[in-house]
Amino acid sequence: MDSIRLKTKKDLEFLRISGKILSRTLQLLAGEAKAGVRLKYLDDLARVHILEEGGVPTFLGYTPEGLNKPYPASICASVNETIVHGIPGNYQLKDGDILSVDLGVTFKGYITDGAITVPIGKISQEAKELLVATQMSLQKAISECVPGNTLGDIGFAVESVAKKSGMSVIEGLTGHGVGFELHEDPSVFNRGKRGTGMKLVSGLVIAIEPMFSLGSALATLKKDDSFVTKDGSLSAHFEHTVAITEKGYEVLTA
Repeated sequence: MDSIRLKTKKDLEFLRISGKILSRTLQLLAGEAKAGVRLKYLDDLARVHILEEGGVPTFLGYTPEGLNKPYPASICASVNETIVHGIPGNYQLKDGDILSVDLGVTFKGYITDGAITVPIGKISQEAKELLVATQMSLQKAISECVPGNTLGDIGFAVESVAKKSGMSVIEGLTGHGVGFELHEDPSVFNRGKRGTGMKLVSGLVIAIEPMFSLGSALATLKKDDSFVTKDGSLSAHFEHTVAITEKGYEVLTA
């Protein structure tokens, strides 16, 4: 627990504002993500909207640990087999695509992180089931976020939905603590055993982010630092920033 920085009620006040900006931005992007739209347009839209609301796009210029160049955009836009960290460029969305949009918002130094996966036009039945299962696993994981439960309970909730749905949980990619920095301790795994791992306590703020695929659980890192499914199968990603409170949990990016 030494490296984990719990949040006070005052901290949560600012994180709520950050989370509301993030949620409204994702809603805006979901409405604009249609066939024919370029990913760069969505990135520009997100940056302008976040700034207009008094926030700062957290991802823009962020250099994750282990990488030597800053991230060049305000959102991650990951299409089809791209799991996470897709850089929004000139790719034009087409009917049948699925698009994962991941973004962070900083408000007065307080950071929230969230993601959605949206269908573009008419998508396959398998893709629909992938989106439903991944989103359901996030909701199940959130329901475990009460004091006294463990990180293992969260991972178990995610994994159990994947198994029941016949989906794969992507290996090696996890959720994380968030709030004062984009990536804080603890790591929040999408697999786990009930009752194992760190106990959840009031003041803990975490980003829970299940990532499922229709095929392989293995991820491959590309030269642009995006992750794709090893077998090219479709993947989906949903994420919320959640605060553990004395009363239970609060979804800050709802």
